[in-house]
Amino acid sequence: MVVSGPAASVEAATSAPSTAERLRITEIFHSIQGEADAIGWRTVFVRLTGCPLRCVWCDTEYSFYGGQWRDIDDMLAEVASHGARHVCVTGGEPLAQKRCLVLLQKLCDAGYEVSLETSGALDVSMVDPRVRKVMDLKPPDSGESKRNLWSNLDHLLPHDQVKVVIASRADYEWARAAVAEHRIDQRCMVLFSPVHGAVEPRALAEWIIQDKLPVRFQLQLHKLLWNDAPGH
Repeated sequence: MVVSGPAASVEAATSAPSTAERLRITEIFHSIQGEADAIGWRTVFVRLTGCPLRCVWCDTEYSFYGGQWRDIDDMLAEVASHGARHVCVTGGEPLAQKRCLVLLQKLCDAGYEVSLETSGALDVSMVDPRVRKVMDLKPPDSGESKRNLWSNLDHLLPHDQVKVVIASRADYEWARAAVAEHRIDQRCMVLFSPVHGAVEPRALAEWIIQDKLPVRFQLQLHKLLWNDAPGH
């Protein structure tokens, strides 16, 4: 069968040797890390395009589609131009692109402190152990709770983090039960974060104090500084 037109172009692009280490990315930008254990550090963010989830409160829907194909080595050169020690690979869902694993390994090999923001719905077992995985657990109000891949908990290392973004008291109670049932705090750091505009940060903080939970409360610093402006 002879393939012509746009389909032929796609086939040629995906089979050419030069595309072996390419990723579709939405943006690379230099900012301040707004969450997790690297909060406050000057960080280069590499935002990959695409996500199989549709969380109700997602604040990066612009990364679901579009983007551009970039050679990984070219991306590394852009990251290096910013002169930051910390690099965060995010999305979307970065692990939806298999070559994300190559990017993570090359960033670690280059000496960066590398973190990966991932939804918890895709297998993390093959992520370079030098990477700090910041893995979500999706509570009911996210609309994607059924997508949690619980086996991922077995692949978490002490330097990793589990993040639960909480939109209601019901979400909080779900998260509290999940932490206790799976003893997640004994595996790694656990982060509870309120959905902006849905749960009052003070209320979440008071629930954590009242229940004496072994979790770390966090606000997203970048929202306070730039109110979700792209590129920050």
